[in-house]
Amino acid sequence: MKKNNPPLNPFLLSGYVSPDYFCDREQETNKLISALQNGRNITLVSPRRMGKTGLLRHAFHRIEAENKAKCFYVDLYQTDSFTSLVHKLASVVIGALDTREEKVMKTISTVFKSLRPVFSIDPRTGEPSVSVDVQADFAEKSLSEIFAYMESAKTKCYVAFDEFQKVAEYDDSSNVEALLRSYIQHLTHVQFVFSGSQRHVLENMFSSASRPFYQSTQMMSLRCINCDSYYAFANEKLQKHGQSFSAETFQRAYNILFGHTWYVQMLLNRLYESGIGMITDVEVENELQQIVSDNEATYQTFLRLVTPMQRKLLKAVAIEGEVSEIQSNAFLSRHHLGAPSTVKSATKSLVEKELLLEENGSFSVYDRFFAFYLRR
Repeated sequence: MKKNNPPLNPFLLSGYVSPDYFCDREQETNKLISALQNGRNITLVSPRRMGKTGLLRHAFHRIEAENKAKCFYVDLYQTDSFTSLVHKLASVVIGALDTREEKVMKTISTVFKSLRPVFSIDPRTGEPSVSVDVQADFAEKSLSEIFAYMESAKTKCYVAFDEFQKVAEYDDSSNVEALLRSYIQHLTHVQFVFSGSQRHVLENMFSSASRPFYQSTQMMSLRCINCDSYYAFANEKLQKHGQSFSAETFQRAYNILFGHTWYVQMLLNRLYESGIGMITDVEVENELQQIVSDNEATYQTFLRLVTPMQRKLLKAVAIEGEVSEIQSNAFLSRHHLGAPSTVKSATKSLVEKELLLEENGSFSVYDRFFAFYLRR
């Protein structure tokens, strides 16, 4: 397996390098791998930037290393149709199960009759690569050929469709769901993860009796990384860099950002960059203020795009941190928010705009740095 060079800064904000730069998630990783290896497909749900993509990459890294299986990560975020979905899948799968140039070309010519392949050699690595052109009229046939290719492989295959809720936005979404389900249910050599960040959309897709994927997967939610585990990971990386901070300081920073993975990582990334030996509450506060200052223009844009009432509600939620009863008289009175019906309408709009995050009936400001800005 190809070994990546170590990063300059160990607190990664995107991508996956190796287990050395992946924090904890042992329980979630084991749960995900165990379900897949025992023939259960998974629906993985988490808010954006909680670390689901990193978890998928980490789990797939372990599966490939320990079981000689093949894993495919397919990001559907920029797709807008069934044809674009098939193209994304084809681009990561075709050729990946072949080892020699001659075999790749033979497979394409005999198996993928609906695709127009373009074969090339990577000038840097010398490895053969294949790109494909998926035509809308033949997209269903192409999907059938791709699945047949994986099903007939000598090794087990695992596919992660990330941001799977995008399928619900396709013009022919109901047909796409039914079509995918009709093929997937007959595969015995390929397992799937359907992951995404819009809980209500995904839960409806997989838990509604009227939808094709009804009860076809095991549901799995991703929460925050345990604070103690995160501190042990962070302090170990900082100490190697001649830095350190107390568990109490880390916990205060963790709580300010609600343990939301990417935001904690960004803060740690900046603190590592600073090179400060002993990191105290003052340094954490200064770094948070600097991050907010860097993004102030963006936050002002957020506020210009909402109504005065929505702006007032955002600030009230930011001050509270987390609100479990957003239409309660106590909350409305504390922040002079007016009628419950007005707040209900504003809340719905802010959730749809992904400015408010709703988790298990509680509301918080989605962007944790934006919440810090609003409180200040």
